[in-house]
Amino acid sequence: MSAPDGRDGVADLLQQLCRALTTDLAVAGVAVNLMSTAGSDGVLAASDDRSRVVDELQFATGEGPCHDAYASRRPVLTPDLRSVTHGRWPAYTSAAREAGLAAVFAFPLHLGAVVLGVLDVYADQPGSLSRDQVTVALTQAQLATEILLDGELVTPDGGPDHDLSTTLDHRAEIYQAQGMVMVDLGVDPTDALSRMRAHAFGNERPLIDLARDIISGFVLPVDA
Repeated sequence: MSAPDGRDGVADLLQQLCRALTTDLAVAGVAVNLMSTAGSDGVLAASDDRSRVVDELQFATGEGPCHDAYASRRPVLTPDLRSVTHGRWPAYTSAAREAGLAAVFAFPLHLGAVVLGVLDVYADQPGSLSRDQVTVALTQAQLATEILLDGELVTPDGGPDHDLSTTLDHRAEIYQAQGMVMVDLGVDPTDALSRMRAHAFGNERPLIDLARDIISGFVLPVDA
């Protein structure tokens, strides 16, 4: 399925994100789909053709982890499709396994109560994502949300903005650090970013510098 008209620039950026995340997580593939209360708006980007096809299985069957992630605004982690029981996603589970999938991890793309879609991560072998992998996936899901929301990331002709690569690099590092603070301190995304900003301001440092320190191993103080 091709991207809807007028979304080509954003779709290109998200496809780059999907491909990079597939490599970073060492998984079979990644896809981003748009959703609304009316249902699917289509698979907007995917790391490869196979991931695009298997992502559409959830819409063909009308069920699956992306629907649950969209409804709950929380990640739905399914490390082994063979263990899905009690009639949960019967059509999807059967179709996904026939396509060779063993695990699916769905991360909602949301800002507060507004959910734009879902980022799906696929694996050919059963097994849970590690803490670090979940952090990376959450970070990239947030970055994907920002790409969808921030029209300034593309020029009027659909091409990347001249400062795009730097912008994405900085945002990715900040969001990665934010995800690590969320896990380390047990706080929500808004609180994590607020603590980072307060610590950076209090120490007269750019936020990006603090983010890089956190990624390198610095743990933000609880009272930051």
